Amino acid sequence: MRSGLRLRNQKDFAAGVIYIVAGAAFALGALNYRIGEASRMGPGWFPFAIGILLTLVGFATLYNGLRKSAAVERIKRPHPSTIAWVLGAVVLFGLLLQPMGMVLSLLVLVLVSSRASHEFTWTGALLNAIALTVFSMLVFIWGIDLQIPLWPAFMQ
Repeated sequence: MRSGLRLRNQKDFAAGVIYIVAGAAFALGALNYRIGEASRMGPGWFPFAIGILLTLVGFATLYNGLRKSAAVERIKRPHPSTIAWVLGAVVLFGLLLQPMGMVLSLLVLVLVSSRASHEFTWTGALLNAIALTVFSMLVFIWGIDLQIPLWPAFMQ
């Protein structure tokens, strides 16, 4: 009788590893800034806390892929076209942000990257773009007051 953990869900295991690596990188990177304390938080406090939380989520996800009751799932080989759609969307967003503004750039980002999914629908992509744009405006424009143009210069 063998005991111990066996890899049953490759997707959860791989996602857990990615979360752990990203979370640890954020937490370690945050140590280059003053952390402060809870009553007087420094610039490193938030990225350090997010890094720790992401690492903890990673360990939970990784463990979920090892449980006996986990669904057996294998990682499929990614299609080059899927990678190209997603990377192309990110590059387009970066190129369009200043001249076209955040609203139109996010619309392009979501619509182009959505083409990578075999479950793509125009309705779903547009609803996702609207939700992401509203959220981004709330957080980045009105929340932390980033100086990003919302619209192209000719529309302001």
